[in-house]
Amino acid sequence: MNELQVRSATAADALGVATVHVDSWRDAYSGLIADDVLDSLSVKQRAEGWSRWIQASFSGARTDTGTDTPHRLLVAEIGDRIVGWASFGAGRDSEASHLGELAGLYVHPEFWSKMIGHALMTHVDQELIAEGWDEAYLWVLHGNDRAIRFYEQHGWYADGIEKVDAAGGASNLRELRFRRVLC
Repeated sequence: MNELQVRSATAADALGVATVHVDSWRDAYSGLIADDVLDSLSVKQRAEGWSRWIQASFSGARTDTGTDTPHRLLVAEIGDRIVGWASFGAGRDSEASHLGELAGLYVHPEFWSKMIGHALMTHVDQELIAEGWDEAYLWVLHGNDRAIRFYEQHGWYADGIEKVDAAGGASNLRELRFRRVLC
């Protein structure tokens, strides 16, 4: 196997990011999100969205609602294949805008339990600290026990805050907020 590299995403990575996004959603959220929603996910549409997102991040424009500061995207790559990614930046939620945020971390199911998520988390931690954040938060889908165990192993803890959200065509998604001191 080629060596793992974690680096900043480029516009050329949009298709790989979208593939990881769709495939990981389908596996991780099976039984948590309706099958028709997961089946309707489109790598092509996600790639178009990620291409716009990455371009906005590079230009310093808003990438996400809730913050004027663009988030950034790291990709994990083995050879020429994107096998995972993580997005992060300033907190997007008004009551947590004083915190950094891990907005998403996904690894392709073929690479689960192969330290890809750990490598991404380590790099995100370093980047958030370099940006000046002392503490960060993330949202995790209630019932996503694999992700919850992963985050807890990396020092994240549920802080008791929950929300109901919509994403990827799904609605009424119950999410739990996790926090972590970074330094």
